[in-house]
Amino acid sequence: MSHDLVIRDGQIVDGLGSKPFHGDVAIDGDRIVEVGDVAAAGKKEILADGNYITPGFVDIHTHLDAQFGWDPLGTSSCFHGITSVVLGNCGVTFAPCKPTDREYLAELMEAVEDIPRASILEGLAWDWQTYGEYLQALDRLPKGINVGGMVGHCAVRYAAMGERSLDETPATSSDIANMCELVDEAIGAGALGFSTSRTFLHRVPDGRPVPGTYAQPEELLAIGGVLGKHQRGVFEAAARLGERDAPDLPNTRKEVGWMGELSRQNNVKVTFGLAHSERRETLYKSVVDFAKEENAAGAQLRPQTTSRPIGSLYSLHNRTMFDRTPEWREFIAHSMAEKLNLLADAGFREKLVNAVDLDEIELDFNRLYVLKSGHVRYDMQPSDSLGQLARDRNKNIIETFIELNLETRGDVVFYYAFLNQRLEPIEYMLDQPVVAMGLADSGAHVGQIMDASQPTWLLCYWVREREMLSVEDAVRRWTSDTADLFGITQRGRIEPGAYADLNVIAMDELGMDVPSYQYDFPGAAGRYVQRAFGYKHTIVNGKHFLTDGVHTGELAGTTLRS
Repeated sequence: MSHDLVIRDGQIVDGLGSKPFHGDVAIDGDRIVEVGDVAAAGKKEILADGNYITPGFVDIHTHLDAQFGWDPLGTSSCFHGITSVVLGNCGVTFAPCKPTDREYLAELMEAVEDIPRASILEGLAWDWQTYGEYLQALDRLPKGINVGGMVGHCAVRYAAMGERSLDETPATSSDIANMCELVDEAIGAGALGFSTSRTFLHRVPDGRPVPGTYAQPEELLAIGGVLGKHQRGVFEAAARLGERDAPDLPNTRKEVGWMGELSRQNNVKVTFGLAHSERRETLYKSVVDFAKEENAAGAQLRPQTTSRPIGSLYSLHNRTMFDRTPEWREFIAHSMAEKLNLLADAGFREKLVNAVDLDEIELDFNRLYVLKSGHVRYDMQPSDSLGQLARDRNKNIIETFIELNLETRGDVVFYYAFLNQRLEPIEYMLDQPVVAMGLADSGAHVGQIMDASQPTWLLCYWVREREMLSVEDAVRRWTSDTADLFGITQRGRIEPGAYADLNVIAMDELGMDVPSYQYDFPGAAGRYVQRAFGYKHTIVNGKHFLTDGVHTGELAGTTLRS
């Protein structure tokens, strides 16, 4: 008897934390059927050649909600070994949605997550109203990777309350009952959970905080009760941590407190984003401690963080650090070919240099890093900063910026960390079992950040280079740990009966290229894309999806339901 597919001669990292072991993996249909020494042949065979065979990575924090309407591969996530993603984070979703609310939800997504409204309205079918109908629409879309989603507070609250959903006035008992009914329908239909936004950073186009920001604990606990009734579904929050708070963080403690209470009352897992910020230097440690306190009392809280800094990108393709001046705004509006031609003129270069008063720019150029072509690094070495490169060349900042663009034909990208700004706090959080891996924000802020490469950097830096994590622990954190947190069953592990989502990874080759700017969204809108090296093969539901990052033509992804 032969198998549909056999991956041979690999070091198997099972996703459950076991040490790597040599063996083969046999697949029939969409399931793993044998692990170890597989004697039977495969109708198709892939030689792992001693490289790691891992489960596909499960990314629990994305905003690819719109992008799957036109991008079945789920780029850039798919280039980094990710085979399953969760949509609907931070309370921002496209369902439930009355036909009259479509434009509002598109505008809200643009305001919060920097995904162009015009692309959303053009690229989605909008053939749903309930969340269950939205999942059915996801079923109809071709998908290279697996896609599940949470129902978002913004859409739920707006559907139940209209414009009142943005007020500071608490929801009425009738409002809460209506919201619970909508959430009940969503969880019953297979939503992976419920998400909310509490941070004042997330705002609608007119500047008001998004629906749900002012929700009182009574409202949130009632919605948690819906998850408790179903005994499935995770509760995710863009939590209000450190905002409008005193130095001893009483409000932050209350924020973690209601999440702990919601978890305990309903036997529900709760997750929320956590990152270091130099504005509140020790906040991240306090929040970890608060979460541990709640868990000691019976809660199931999991802060989630990133494996590298979260940073803004600047390049000649989209935006520069100097665009507040009219000369640079006019310049950046040209095509790339026109920009390069203009920069070739010494007189024009002098005009751009003289247009900027560097003292008026808030960025610290000693912390603005150049992402170099080839194997990109995110460990913020001083020698890679624009400030140091300018000193090395004996030029000013703007002259060096222009020189680098001329040398690379405009492909150089600059990176400025605004969260997780140092490696030490990241290392601390990685060392805390309570902290989950997430916050890659794939599909969001498409012209500003590109953080989909989180699992690649975790393996490259924290495993291969720093040896702070073992490969089996790093893989577990991006596979079974994230899958189990969100109730994504039988994925994120290599064992008989599990779904056959797999990677073959050449660890010594693993790395990532400079983010490139592509105009491939509906309406020719642009976004950053980042490819990786070292992912030799990616399998989704038993089908060979990618080889060295190149699509094979297979689209075997499915809709994930709770």
